[in-house]
Amino acid sequence: MIEFDENVCRQLDQAAQREWLETNGIGGFASSTIVGMNTRRYHGLLVASLKPPVDRYVLLSKLEETLLVDSVAHELSVNQYPGAIHPQGHKYLKAFRLDPFPVFTYEIQNIEVEKRLFLVHEENTVVVQYRVGPNQGHFGELQLILRPLVAFRDYHSTTHENTGLNSHVELAQGQAFFQPYASLPGLHFAHNAVAVEQHGDWFRNFEYEEERKRGLDFHEDLYNPCTLRFDLSQTRQATVIASLEPHDADPAAAYELAERQRRKSLVEGIDDDFTRELTAAADQFIVARGSARSIIAGYPWFADWGRDTMIALPGLTLTTGRYDVARNVLVEFARFVDRGMLPNRFPDAGETPEYNTADATLWFFEAIRQHVERTYDYDLVRRNLYPVLTDIIDFHIAGTRYGIKVDQDGLLNCGEPGVQLTWMDAKIGDWVVTPRYGKPVEIQALWYNALRTVHSLATAFHDLGKKKLYDSLASRAASSFNAIFWNTDEDCLFDVVGRDGPDASVRPNQIFAVSLYHSMLGRERFARVVRKVESDLLTPFGLRTLAPSDSRYVGRYGGDAYARDSAYHQGTVWPWLFGPFIEAYLRVHDHSDEACRQAHQWLEPLRRRMAEFGLGQVSEVCDGDPPHTPGGCIAQAWSIAQLLSSLASLRPIGAKQSMAFLT
Repeated sequence: MIEFDENVCRQLDQAAQREWLETNGIGGFASSTIVGMNTRRYHGLLVASLKPPVDRYVLLSKLEETLLVDSVAHELSVNQYPGAIHPQGHKYLKAFRLDPFPVFTYEIQNIEVEKRLFLVHEENTVVVQYRVGPNQGHFGELQLILRPLVAFRDYHSTTHENTGLNSHVELAQGQAFFQPYASLPGLHFAHNAVAVEQHGDWFRNFEYEEERKRGLDFHEDLYNPCTLRFDLSQTRQATVIASLEPHDADPAAAYELAERQRRKSLVEGIDDDFTRELTAAADQFIVARGSARSIIAGYPWFADWGRDTMIALPGLTLTTGRYDVARNVLVEFARFVDRGMLPNRFPDAGETPEYNTADATLWFFEAIRQHVERTYDYDLVRRNLYPVLTDIIDFHIAGTRYGIKVDQDGLLNCGEPGVQLTWMDAKIGDWVVTPRYGKPVEIQALWYNALRTVHSLATAFHDLGKKKLYDSLASRAASSFNAIFWNTDEDCLFDVVGRDGPDASVRPNQIFAVSLYHSMLGRERFARVVRKVESDLLTPFGLRTLAPSDSRYVGRYGGDAYARDSAYHQGTVWPWLFGPFIEAYLRVHDHSDEACRQAHQWLEPLRRRMAEFGLGQVSEVCDGDPPHTPGGCIAQAWSIAQLLSSLASLRPIGAKQSMAFLT
């Protein structure tokens, strides 16, 4: 359980850096800081997914909260306005904890009021409850006044005062309904308030500090459609349920119990605290896509991406025993394979998927390999996946989009001017920051791993013609790779071998040539690659994307979009790369006890940071320079997934699943 006392909660500079996240399993979420001050346009109590898991809208931004004690008003909210913080409710915040969802404890005149909130699973519904603490003794008048502030806009934008808003609120016993724009669904409020006052007002000029830092629009106006008044001196409890569906307030306790039990079931039987924390975090990325399942790449602003999904799938689902989810995701993505390519992105509005990646398709093979390794579900692969995999190989041999085609040397060429196809995909206008045209090192490692994986499946399915073909292709690729990719000057692998010669940039991509199950390198080169990556790229929070000795290195990730994208893969640290690095390190050192102890030590700083930025989560990136300040998304799927995979690798050898089927 993550918790903070008043020493953190009442220090606004510290509290505003700690963000919580609640998700609902269909792409919707709630998020803010531990004092309730929204610092991002993505913050809100109900960010609903109208077409799960995408098409997300900030509906309910926040609740302005006032506690009346004997008619004296105490404001519990916190907002940033131009030149001012108002109100300053953090001064009453005694404690915050995740238990398992956000719980805020306020203390006013020796009266404790606890607020807790959570999302109902697979619904666009948020439940917010206020309770007077136990053993508070007798007090006089105690009222809670809540003013819902709504935005009703796409979560990538901001709302500003306008005349197009319909201010009408429909009221009934314990109910209020508000639909400000005909193009969007309305919001139902269920409550146990003693009075509802219908008078609409605009609250103007909220400032979102994190958006200001990112060079984006950081001002917003929010609308207050009504005021809810609760008598806590009588009921000692106030409930608000905001939803796209009508609800009653009475079942709030039952909703809470159900959600607690659901989350408890996810971690039952897990003894290791770190694994338990990561398993709970992993659940937040698994979402519905129609009747199927998918994986959100990161919160608060990413949707489900092919590359991220396939990299994250083993850690999020297989190490946590959620084999049904893994099976569903693999089959669902297989449906969208086109011309031998897995889609990289499903656009928010649900248009045609985008096929602009060279590696997502190859990570698909590795996800399937690990799924079979864990489940031995050959029937699923034979029926639904093997024909897709062989078709993918055929397209890569013949050639598909963006110059992706097997060269005469058996290695995989890819890339066209103006297109970014690898995971280092930052692009500013027409400038591809890290173009990597030709033969990127991790693409070759993934290609070889894919060939050996499908070769093993062809063997299992007695597909002798394909077995012979894949063995021949893999052998040719391995021979060529070892001949042209070794950089004798740096004693490691080139990052790219292209038309203009090799790129000697020291980057983390070479680690996959060691970490992937099937590797083209010999043992001696294994050790050299790991040694180079450790000496030049390793930090306490992951691997740098470029060695600091390189003239192009950027040590800080921040500023506007241009500055951030310029630094994204030019030195910025990515926590997810810890996974392949640790796997490679353990392989080089034969999973010795000493190596496992070292790996645990490396992971400890990331574990501590889970209580410092995105609470209970791991960020997308960190600065390349110390102290490696976190940035990007507060919760990244492959960061969590790779840590789970690393911890699984650190288990005693006897506790691991057999890998014999691929040897």
